[in-house]
This record gives sequence, C-alpha cells and structure tokens, in this order.
Amino acid sequence: MLAVQDLYLSFGGIKALQGVSFAAQPGQITAIIGPNGAGKTSLFNAISGFYRPDNGKVIFDGQDITALRPDKRAELGIARTFQNIALFRGMSVLDNIKLGAHTRLKAGVFDALRYFGRAQAEELELRADIEQRVIEFLEIDHIRKAPVSALPYGLQKRVELGRALAMRPRLLMLDEPVAGMNREETEDMARFILDVQEEFGTTILLVEHDMHLVMDICTHVVVLNFGAQIASGPPETVRMDAAVIEAYLGAAA
Repeated sequence: MLAVQDLYLSFGGIKALQGVSFAAQPGQITAIIGPNGAGKTSLFNAISGFYRPDNGKVIFDGQDITALRPDKRAELGIARTFQNIALFRGMSVLDNIKLGAHTRLKAGVFDALRYFGRAQAEELELRADIEQRVIEFLEIDHIRKAPVSALPYGLQKRVELGRALAMRPRLLMLDEPVAGMNREETEDMARFILDVQEEFGTTILLVEHDMHLVMDICTHVVVLNFGAQIASGPPETVRMDAAVIEAYLGAAA
C-alpha cells in the first residue's frame, strides 16, 4: 500500500532523514519508532505532503505521489492525525468530524452558498454516515454536540481520530495517538485502532513512544535514529536488535 524509497530530507545543516526505505503492507499496522529527534514526524510530513523530500520517492498503491500536494494525497485516501491536537476548538465534535469528509463532497461553491438541493442532500447524507459509521464506532455519541474545547484530552484525541476516519482512508497515519493518555485511555485507543484495522481493512502507519502498544498491535516496526533507519522487521525481532537497544537504552544498559 505504501513504499518509501531512499528518502532524504534536510533543513540547512540538519539531516532529518537519511536514506529511509520501508513498505507498509495492505491491511496491517506498521509502527515508526525512535528516540526524540529521530525524524519520525519529519517522515510523516514527507509522506503526507507537508514536506518535499530532497531525494527519494513516496509510492502509494503503485503511484508515485512524491510531488503531489497534501490535498491531492487526501483525495487518494491518505488521512492523518497530529502529534499536537489540531482540532477547531470553537466547533462541536460533530462539525469537526464532518470537516474530515471534505474530499468526498461534490457540491460546488454556489450550491453550498444557497444550501439547497444537491448541497443540502449531500450534507444530510454525510451527517447520517458519520453518525452511524464514525460517532457510534468511537462511542462518542453523548458528546457529539459539545464544543471540542470543553472535552478532556483523551476524548479530543478520539475526535481527531474520528475526523480522519470521516475521510474513509485507505492509509491512516497516526502521530503519537496515545501520547499523554492514562492507562485506561491508552487501552481504549488501542482497541479502536485494532477495530479500524479489522472492520474497515485500513492500512495503518503510526508513530508512537509507548512500546507496549507498539509490540502488542503492530505487525512491522521501523526504527529511526538521528534520521537514519537502524532496524526494520517484526516486533519480536526489532526488540532484540542490538542497535535498537543501544539507541534507546545506551550501550551499557
């Protein structure tokens, strides 16, 4: 579903990515891990189109998307969440989630301004779909009319996941989905991620520091350190890799 080929990215003298290559298989969960500053979010930004790599390619479902704008990648079915929550805090939960479906709407500007006929029918259909497929799925029906700013952190992260799911993504990119969560919130989010994979068949790529989560739900792990890829493989293999142990724990440990 996704292939990253020999990706390089630099900012002045800082080498954010140095020849990173890996593949994410359809319907599986692939994790990108590494210490702080390893280049994980830079890699996400290169895949989703926020950064243009200096060299290398990003291939999505057989198509070279390296030069595509972020909105065009979204139309192909690539959705993401962010390390720092990027919701519209003054809007309701439902309205935030509906925004994620903008790539699927066909009504033009004039139809939307009049809000009649095609635009109105499309809006009602979208709302029904989101309420049934996303809001009920994420168990947030009781807060759908609440402003995002009034929600606790864990629920805001769930709403952001809902906005990404509203796009009906083929590739779902999750940037630290359980960062800052307590154990109960982490377990809930892990369950939702697995349910997305199993029920929708979505390919998932995630960046995460919680190694228990990564080892429990992922089928493939890619490890970065100072922008370079130092390991790649199944979780049980990666966790025993000497270079990974050194990068996380230090040689003495």
